[in-house]
Amino acid sequence: MYPNVSHDESARFNFLAQMNRHLSTQVMPFIGKAYEARIEPERIKTEGKPFASRHEVRKALAKDPIWQWWSALRRATMESRQQAGRWVVLRQADELNTKAADLTNSDPRLLLDSKLPLPRGVEAIDHHCMPGSYHTELVEGDITGPANYDIGLFATTGGMLGLYNDGGGKAVAEWVRKNLGEDFKPKRILDIGCGLGHNVLPLAEAFPEAEVIGIDVGAPMLRYGLARAKSMGIENVKFIQGDAADLSSFDDESFDWVQSTMFLHETSYKTMPHIFSESFRVLKNDGIVLHVEQPQYDSSMSLFEQAMRDWDAFYNNEPFWTKMHEVDLDDWMIRAGFKQDELIHGGVAAIVDKDVFPDAADDDSEDFGRKAAWHVVGARKSA
Repeated sequence: MYPNVSHDESARFNFLAQMNRHLSTQVMPFIGKAYEARIEPERIKTEGKPFASRHEVRKALAKDPIWQWWSALRRATMESRQQAGRWVVLRQADELNTKAADLTNSDPRLLLDSKLPLPRGVEAIDHHCMPGSYHTELVEGDITGPANYDIGLFATTGGMLGLYNDGGGKAVAEWVRKNLGEDFKPKRILDIGCGLGHNVLPLAEAFPEAEVIGIDVGAPMLRYGLARAKSMGIENVKFIQGDAADLSSFDDESFDWVQSTMFLHETSYKTMPHIFSESFRVLKNDGIVLHVEQPQYDSSMSLFEQAMRDWDAFYNNEPFWTKMHEVDLDDWMIRAGFKQDELIHGGVAAIVDKDVFPDAADDDSEDFGRKAAWHVVGARKSA
């Protein structure tokens, strides 16, 4: 299902991937030096006190030339990535849409609901500058949006997610194997906010005896996801159009594992408690919930790092990012019904294919928001 690219299109994506890595490894460190050398000292000199919040730090950073230079280039690479992707997929839209239709039409593993109301937080936002976000269909059966998203992930992450952009899903599967052991054999797995499936398909591969269900509000994503799965020979996965805040179509205690990967930051503050409570309801006793996200803002994270991580909220069409990362997810898990001693914490890093991008596999730098390393917040439900 992956779009075909010409020599020039490939070169353009390679340039953007290398530019993103250059910005994170060669330019970004100088922002920290500027902060220590002139931004923070100037604040203390003029105000007689240090910064009190990440918002104050962000506003001060935005006045500094090195931050302005880095921020402008970072935004430009994202816009260029989206435009480059659209060029690629629109010129072969008919071919891609036909291929997806041939793979998915009449397949019972794709359940779409044309009457499903789109959440305002999805409908009104072009997430990370992606035209039409996850839900827009230019024609009936359209999959150009997710195809654009799929092809552009390589540029945004600098190759850190591997050949199929599934390094995150592979990392989660490995983390579960390592931390829960071979005795954990889920029969039903639910991935909420599954998108085009690049994180859920590795779970289906790792647990071939399980029934794996991905749920998302975006019909094009689900259509592309199933076509992608079938083209890769993955048969134990189903894609259902639905809202993660309302899982009423699923029975109580009907899943052994409920999962989300880099999904919560694109849901509204009002929606998240419903997602947590619904995840608890559909989870079986002794089952697990895992939410994989960038780290939360807390007292252990400097205000400078918090401000840098907030860039996506203000300059990358991620309006829920800043609020989501300041809430106490442990508290929300407990409110949903989990006990304190049931909570799970950990960390995962994408498994990178060194044959695809050797340098990326050895890159341990931090780019404050896009690095392919995440925190795990979850719980194991006791009887």
